[in-house]
Amino acid sequence: MPPKNDKLDQIVADAQRNSAQRELGYREQALKQYPWICGRCTREFTRTNLQELTVHHRDHNHDNNPADGSNWELLCVYCHDNEHSRHLEASRARQTPATAKSSARQTAATATHNPFADLKSLLKGKEK
Repeated sequence: MPPKNDKLDQIVADAQRNSAQRELGYREQALKQYPWICGRCTREFTRTNLQELTVHHRDHNHDNNPADGSNWELLCVYCHDNEHSRHLEASRARQTPATAKSSARQTAATATHNPFADLKSLLKGKEK
């Protein structure tokens, strides 16, 4: 009987291989359907720098790959990173005001130390 780690390693390897194959499939399709231009900054790509052009999923669901390419857009690596950063920031901004106030109160409640609390008496002691 193989150790449990071997089975887990096999599962992870299979998942990575399947993900890579799926990515190659939609990447190849997108590169055939769309011109090799970043959809945001309009930088043009050739075979020599094509690895810097990525396929962005508009709905951020990497399993949603319709054959017509309606969920894809080609973005350079910089614009792609920017798009995902904007998406994360928007997700954080959608926090309800009550939740934001609650987390602010919790942060304020944990800060109880006042380094200057006894400063006046310490200064008076030095003046004598």
